[in-house]
Amino acid sequence: MPNPHGTQGAQSLYEVFLAVARAGSFTAAARTLGYTQSAVSRQIQALEDETGAALFERLPRGVRLSEAGRVLLPHAEAVRERLALAHAELAALRTLDGGLLRLGAFASAGAALVPRAQAAFRTRHPGVAVTRVEGPSVKHLGLVAAGEEDLAVVSPAADGAAPDGVRLHHLLDEPMLVALERGHPCAGRRDVRLAALADEEWIGVHERLEDTLFGPAVAAGFRPRTGLVATDWMGKLGAVAAGLGVTLVPALAATSVRPDVALVTIHPDDVPYRRICAATPQVPTVAATAFLALLQETAQELTPADHY
Repeated sequence: MPNPHGTQGAQSLYEVFLAVARAGSFTAAARTLGYTQSAVSRQIQALEDETGAALFERLPRGVRLSEAGRVLLPHAEAVRERLALAHAELAALRTLDGGLLRLGAFASAGAALVPRAQAAFRTRHPGVAVTRVEGPSVKHLGLVAAGEEDLAVVSPAADGAAPDGVRLHHLLDEPMLVALERGHPCAGRRDVRLAALADEEWIGVHERLEDTLFGPAVAAGFRPRTGLVATDWMGKLGAVAAGLGVTLVPALAATSVRPDVALVTIHPDDVPYRRICAATPQVPTVAATAFLALLQETAQELTPADHY
């Protein structure tokens, strides 16, 4: 038998009130609800104590709404409808039939990894709305920590540390390629040693190389000569195409490189890698968990042809 004093609280009180109002009898309402008549009486008494008014007129045979009961009736119906809607929306979150996924990613993750996972997610869960914002990894880690993003694809710092409350899920280690102008002597090679490019002008995003794609190469002892700083990929690749220098390109962004730029793999002994992770709260949402699984599948499915 249902417990009229269980976890449903106010909802149970209003349901009992509405059942009695419809049936015109505590006994009939009890049969409808599956309660005892005394349980229904206690619920109505509790609601009357809460509202400070008698909600029913007790008649020789049954009850009818009092003036206060008639005032309360439409509000009780509205409460029931809103609670029913809330339960439906909560159920949609659990079943991924609705809800929102707030997604973040660093720029080059948007070339292949994230779009493929997002397309698969939309096919499987079309009722879930997805918003996506691009920006640097440190920004997205902060947004996940603050509860403003549900999942972010990031390249964490070399020490692998994450903000409190954020969990990192390793996806892949991404190799770097080198971008050269088409007429460069190394453009047709199978691979290239970094030492062979030591005298080249390298194009970076800012002067502190340790915090850029050059970080792993710098840590391994290669210190490129940088003269041109470009803050976006369009500027960097435009400079490469014009013969102003060379630069590193993450493998996942290789398919989006302009055709007048040559990409060459870096020799296995020299190749820098970038660690890519998904960042979630310690307890991710159902939608974030589902999207994470698709990111992991996509990362495993990416082939060398997808990289360069």
